[in-house]
Amino acid sequence: MASFWSSEGWFPSMCLTESFDLGSSCTQRLLIDILNLFFLLNFMLALTIKACRRHNIINKNRRRHWDSIIISTLCVIMGVAYFSRTCWTLYNERKHIHWDQVVVLSLRGVIWVVLSISVNVHPNNWLEAILQVWWASFALFITALNVKDLVENHSLPILVIIQWIVNLLLLYYALKLIIKNKLNGKPASESLSQTLLEKENGISNLSKAGIFSRLTFTWQNPLLRLGRSKTLELNDIPSLNDEDEAIHAYNTFSTEWDLIIRSKERTRNLVLFALAKCYKKEMIIVGFYALMKSISTAVSPLILYAFVWYSRLEHKELSKGMVLVGCLLIVKLVDSLSQRHWYFDSRRYGMRMRSAVMAALYQKELRISSPGRLRHSTGEIVNYIAVDAYRLGDFPWWFHMAWSFPLQLLVSVAILFRTVGKGALPGIIPLVIFGFINIPVAKILQHFQSQFMVAQDERLRATSEVLNSMKIIKLQSWEENFRKKIEALRGVEFKWLRKIQLTKSCGAALYWISPTVVSGVIFAGTAIMRSAPLNAGTIFTVLATLRVMSEPVRMLPEVLSVLIQAKVSLDRIDSFLLEDEIKEDREKKIHLEHLNLVAEIKNGIFSWEQSSIAPTLININLQIAKGQKISVCGSVGSGKSSLLYALLGEISKITGSVYLNGTTAYVSQTSWIQSGTLRDNILYGKPMNKKAYQNAIRCCALDKDIENFDHGDLAEIGQRGLNLSGGQKQRIQLARAVYNDADIYLLDDPFSAVDAHTASTLFHDCVMTALENKTVILVTHQVEFLPQTDRILVMEGGKIIQTGRYEDLLKPGTAFERLVTAHQFSITTINSSDDENRKTTSAEVHLQVNRLLPMKQNSEGEISVTSLSAVQLTEEEGMEIGNAGLKPYKDYIQISKGLFLFALIITFQSVFILLQGLSNYWLAAVVQIPHKSDAMLVGVFSAISTVGCVFLSVRSVLTALLGLRASKEFFSGFMDSVFKAPMAFFDSTPLGRILTRASSDLSIVDFDIPYSISFVLIGAIEVVTTTVIIATVTWQVLLVAVPALIITVWVQNYYLASARELVRINGTTKAPVMNFAGESLLGAVTIRAFGAVERFFHTNLKLIDTDAKLFFHTVAAMEWVLLRVEALQTLTVLTSTVFLVLLPQGTIAPGFSGLCLSYALTLSSAQVFLTRWYSNIENYVISVERIKQFMHIPSEPPAIIYENRPSPSWPHQGRIDLQNLKIKYRPTAPFVLKGITCTLKEGYKVGVVGRTGSGKTTLISALFRLVEPSSGSILIDNLNICSIGLKDLRIKLSIIPQEPTLFRGSVRSNLDPLGMHNDFEIWEALEKCQLKSTISKLPNLLDSTVSDDGENWSIGQRQLFCLGRVVLRKNKILVLDEATASIDSATDAILQKVIRKEFSNCTVITIAHRVPTVIDSDMVMVLSYGKIVEYDRPSNLMEMKDSDFAKLVAEYWLNCQGNTASMNNL
Repeated sequence: MASFWSSEGWFPSMCLTESFDLGSSCTQRLLIDILNLFFLLNFMLALTIKACRRHNIINKNRRRHWDSIIISTLCVIMGVAYFSRTCWTLYNERKHIHWDQVVVLSLRGVIWVVLSISVNVHPNNWLEAILQVWWASFALFITALNVKDLVENHSLPILVIIQWIVNLLLLYYALKLIIKNKLNGKPASESLSQTLLEKENGISNLSKAGIFSRLTFTWQNPLLRLGRSKTLELNDIPSLNDEDEAIHAYNTFSTEWDLIIRSKERTRNLVLFALAKCYKKEMIIVGFYALMKSISTAVSPLILYAFVWYSRLEHKELSKGMVLVGCLLIVKLVDSLSQRHWYFDSRRYGMRMRSAVMAALYQKELRISSPGRLRHSTGEIVNYIAVDAYRLGDFPWWFHMAWSFPLQLLVSVAILFRTVGKGALPGIIPLVIFGFINIPVAKILQHFQSQFMVAQDERLRATSEVLNSMKIIKLQSWEENFRKKIEALRGVEFKWLRKIQLTKSCGAALYWISPTVVSGVIFAGTAIMRSAPLNAGTIFTVLATLRVMSEPVRMLPEVLSVLIQAKVSLDRIDSFLLEDEIKEDREKKIHLEHLNLVAEIKNGIFSWEQSSIAPTLININLQIAKGQKISVCGSVGSGKSSLLYALLGEISKITGSVYLNGTTAYVSQTSWIQSGTLRDNILYGKPMNKKAYQNAIRCCALDKDIENFDHGDLAEIGQRGLNLSGGQKQRIQLARAVYNDADIYLLDDPFSAVDAHTASTLFHDCVMTALENKTVILVTHQVEFLPQTDRILVMEGGKIIQTGRYEDLLKPGTAFERLVTAHQFSITTINSSDDENRKTTSAEVHLQVNRLLPMKQNSEGEISVTSLSAVQLTEEEGMEIGNAGLKPYKDYIQISKGLFLFALIITFQSVFILLQGLSNYWLAAVVQIPHKSDAMLVGVFSAISTVGCVFLSVRSVLTALLGLRASKEFFSGFMDSVFKAPMAFFDSTPLGRILTRASSDLSIVDFDIPYSISFVLIGAIEVVTTTVIIATVTWQVLLVAVPALIITVWVQNYYLASARELVRINGTTKAPVMNFAGESLLGAVTIRAFGAVERFFHTNLKLIDTDAKLFFHTVAAMEWVLLRVEALQTLTVLTSTVFLVLLPQGTIAPGFSGLCLSYALTLSSAQVFLTRWYSNIENYVISVERIKQFMHIPSEPPAIIYENRPSPSWPHQGRIDLQNLKIKYRPTAPFVLKGITCTLKEGYKVGVVGRTGSGKTTLISALFRLVEPSSGSILIDNLNICSIGLKDLRIKLSIIPQEPTLFRGSVRSNLDPLGMHNDFEIWEALEKCQLKSTISKLPNLLDSTVSDDGENWSIGQRQLFCLGRVVLRKNKILVLDEATASIDSATDAILQKVIRKEFSNCTVITIAHRVPTVIDSDMVMVLSYGKIVEYDRPSNLMEMKDSDFAKLVAEYWLNCQGNTASMNNL
């Protein structure tokens, strides 16, 4: 006991006999005691004052962190130790008590107890600051004194060492409080007492984390603990901190971007420089971490050299060995912490960059001008967001690798020279050669990567186009043709992918070989020049240095490849962001208000392409007064829609001026409906006003539709309104405009998709009543509504050729007169048919219409595709849950048919590692031989290593080949499944889900998975080999290594339980970003017209943040596990080195000691490498799961049934028999067609009429087998269509769909996609469909461009294209589904003649809302509630006064009678 409490070895000396000497340690310690006493008295005085003022000196709300509790406890223990020493002194030396020693010891005890109190009690800011100064100064002075004593005496008393540790903890705590106060901008005590859940899901724990928590990522513990206990869901993920949100990132980027654009100093790399300016401080911080990591890694061979030197000492000093162990620990700590924070912070700031650029791209797509839009397809723009912007998430990480790895190489080279002197010179030569070889390899890779991106863009554009038009492709049986087109584009993409992967594999092999070549050359050079002895210290220091060089050498090709990809992406983003934007021109609002005008165009010339010779609109002069109802009419392609675009500022203005005064609402000709509920589409971001909402629904005739929907106005609408009829989509658009309560309404042919009664209702109840006090500009082909408008604009050839009221324009020979005459002719047709069969007075007509109205109201929206079931149409995206085990890997190998290649990869990698270990063993064994031959030592080592490199090179190429095979098979299986999927799949699956798999998921399969698998194999084999080699030298390490390995596996599984779900959820959060971007792009005109750009932009920001928070927590969780795994392996390394220090001299030869240490130093990095890539592959393989989900979609019936193919001449008659046909869209849904039985005789023209949603389109879908009959059958020429293949059926049917579809390409490719007709036949078809004159004026004729979705052609012209297709095909059965809805009456009449002539011997089924279109049919079918209510000749039906068809005719005639009267007055 006495020995324990003696001063020797435990306590510092007390200066009992020394004179006062400032240079002595005991005097300096006394001075520190005096300083501590000063701070102690100040602290106690402050507490006394606070207590006297009755202030609460303890913050009860303040949370106690574990670090403060530990520090406080250790301070108390120190105080108790000094008090115990005091008591022992009083007892043991009671005869000769040294009171000065008792006072000093007691004072120190009091100081430590008060320090314990001070850690927990600091009631205000200024006192906290004083305490921080006390703790820091005490720690710094003690540290300086202890270092001085350690240098002079080579030892310290035990209690001084313990005290030093506690002092350093106090310093840490002081720094923690200082930094926390700086970060939060308020005292720590206040910030800790604040509510933590400030947002909907709670902000990230990072915002409230302390220094230790930030250092060790323990702020992730709650999320990982939750993920361990349950399957994580999106709502479980905390929100981002404010500084990480997209709005903050975008605002910062936007400011810098605007400055760069205005300065005009740069023309290239603008996005890169803007990001650099935004994040230069953050990049410097991350650069510091990278620097610390590089230095700490590079100097580790020096520690190995020191350990080998220590093992050769005859008389080992334990203290020196433990100092070496301590140095190793410090290096490992610096290495681990700096790397983890480098990786985390670089990705965090990369996430901010990614969010900023994604937001900027979205903002740009909403503002881009029409010429700019023509240069970038929808698929390309979505790709900029989905692929290019996403790459920036990892850009800072790779960027810092690009300079830190070369720095690490330079430091390593310096160490080589320090170790072997000029013997390292020969090794520099191959190193430089390998470096120079890298330059052309990088340039080749850049070229390949650039070409690959171009090919990928083209393939994704085509894929997006095909998916958007899948219905028409299936109707026309073009699947095979378009699939071949996409596969051809993929073939071009795959060609560049193959070149990239093989070049990368060769580069990787080259750089794996370089350490072997360099080491052999260095050893040979050292032996020849005799610059250093080839002993264990020299050899294994060189090998350790080359191992340090191996990571940069291994990763630099990948770094260069990724940076090249990033450069290509940044260039593409540059080109898009630099496009011109639509410029708003609102200068003359005051002038317009003074003139009571809301719109004015002066001398306007407009063109969709500024470089075009022929402008779209010419000499437009227009003034529109407030409250006017203006109608615009004209033939197809006359410029009606372009006039509305000119008013909206959407078309390029060549000359003139355009002014609008007031808010606008726009209804496009092609309906634009958002994914979401019907209510959301009508409210359009505005708050609910019940009265206005009900009024909008009523006046747009949506009330009965909503009643029929299972979910009412909360019914979910699929992407692009796919589960609505054309009429429903138009009416929802109109209701959106009405509810918006704008000043000016621009309506582009809103009545084309609805029946005559609904059109009349919309015109009178909506346009003329609900919008009575509004300004309305109505483009329409319905001549019957023109007399009721204030002014009519007649357009022809891009000019306004007539303007005025209806009665003023009816002059013989004018364009307007021709339009009205064509309409009058159709009316006359009805009347003549009516007169032949019955005489009906005007009063009777009114009576008929009045009797009809109740029926209409009840039947409106009778059947809707939305009424499929109580389940909403668009299903939640499916994803795997929990640990899928090895199944995804088996799927990857099986689908790619790469089992043999995979086995070869494992074999070759194992042989390489084995030979590498054997070569090192050779060195360790031979270096012990006294009179060894240096030539033999180096020669055998080089030979073994060279053979190993051959195996490694082959393995690199095999990895590339496996990846390429997988890419080909996955793409082929995916596209095969998608093209064979039934339409129900596309109806219920947002296109973004499919495109995500075709872009980002496929990109992971292309690039990431093959090398990730390879890296996991490398890491696993290397960790096992390293552990075995260490254990062969110091077997005792297994006592720690085995438990550490078990804990490592447990920690990895603990992490993966959450990480797996984070990545899976992240896979579902990316698709909404793409969906929203693509959807917004299609509706950009509507969004701008409604002034909703900012609202859509902020919605996009929320989607970006939702996606980013998954990325953020995924990265943080990765660093959490890596830090802990690294700590466990560092423990193994330290155990090994401690055994090497403690084992007696001679137990282990220096050669094997060096071998053990050279491997031990790489164990933690090897384990981290394995864990990182294992975690990566676990995350990447989710893409395999996601693609595989869409490789097993239930297929539609086969295209061809070879044993039951119809004859080539089938159908030779065209007779169609419907036998008790029942259709429903899902097994649990109600029937849409309810037992239809009838016969459509060969050669008959059959008109099909009925209210919106009565089942007309479903009947056509059944005929083309887009939906299979639930019961009953359809026979064509006595052949059951369900018994033959889909291709054999659809190729024999022709259809002009309700929504005309054109594809990007040429006029020729759109008319004849299969290339089956010559130019003469095509021109003949164009002449028949009234397009020849238009196309013959174009410079490129049949090769003239058709842009995405045919946007450079009017809707009417697109329908004429579709007519041209069927004229070319000349099938026996033709279906017209509202085929002439978007063309004027005159053109309609001409086309009806063409159809009657060209298809005189064919069965023609016509679905139409215009009564004249079906009035001359042989038979008319009236559908209601999915049943045939009437089927007879039109003349017979019109004789029956109560027939529904007669009522429809009467109603149409009534709507037109005002126009007829005007004509008769001429």
